[in-house]
Amino acid sequence: MKQLRLIILFSILSLSVTVRAMKEQSVSLDTPTGKINGKIGLPDAEKPPIVLLIAGSGPTDMDGNTNSGGFSMKNNSLKLLAEGLAQRGIATLRFDKRGIASSSAAAKKESDLRFEDYVTDVQGWIDRLSEDSRFSDVFVLGHSEGSLIGMLASVDNPKVKGFISLAGAGRPAYDIIEEQLAGQPAEVQYLVKSINDSLKAGKEVSNIPMGLMALFRPSVQPYLISWYRYNPQEVIAKLRQPVLILQGDKDVQVSEEDAKLLKQSLPKAQFQILKDMNHVLKTCESVDMQVQQATYANPDLPVQEDLLITIEKFVKR
Repeated sequence: MKQLRLIILFSILSLSVTVRAMKEQSVSLDTPTGKINGKIGLPDAEKPPIVLLIAGSGPTDMDGNTNSGGFSMKNNSLKLLAEGLAQRGIATLRFDKRGIASSSAAAKKESDLRFEDYVTDVQGWIDRLSEDSRFSDVFVLGHSEGSLIGMLASVDNPKVKGFISLAGAGRPAYDIIEEQLAGQPAEVQYLVKSINDSLKAGKEVSNIPMGLMALFRPSVQPYLISWYRYNPQEVIAKLRQPVLILQGDKDVQVSEEDAKLLKQSLPKAQFQILKDMNHVLKTCESVDMQVQQATYANPDLPVQEDLLITIEKFVKR
């Protein structure tokens, strides 16, 4: 009986070691408009590799959560990703996008913001991490819109050991916008394409219909012009580091076709479609929007295990 109790005690202690929380360190990056704040997740390992996590589009914070117009969506996708990687001996750095949450002081006027500002921020984090002797190598992981940002920051950058595109678009932003509005009446589709054609040419549009003002308001057009310059297929083809392209087959925001376009543009890249993973990196067996929505607002639902395993193999190869 005493031996049985010792076995049970040992099992409990072993389990507690396995699921222990990662250590976190608050860090900040100085920019001309203010500090961008982040957190380093430290594993119990000597000189681990570190993965820089870049959030996707919209007002997304370092944990992968959004808060816009009083509507919040908390899923903790990036925080859970950091915790899962720490359990596998991999450090991470995640950060609030400029102008968001604790990095609100770094905000620019909307009319002054450019896509390149986000790229410059990531390059600053890469420089900082490459000088930190605690880490062996720096990897960059971009989620959703962060994929293109991470690609651009990694091109011709010897400080980046490898790049991971996670649910990254394979087409220019204007193509995706037009596809998302494909269900609208023909006249709306024509207007959107006409506006996009002008923005692609670097020309702002003054007469925006009220129904399209949220998407093409004058103050956001300079940002769209800067964003429209980049085709992810062309950018990823310039990467010389090892590249891993990951995509969930239950993602209702980015399609498998996007991932395949990236792979076609860089045939040497590693490529994997993850079964039953959605856009917020959770397991979801359905593309039904109500089922999906439940995972977007569940901060306790873990990120998919296969995702963690795949990233670990790539980083530690």
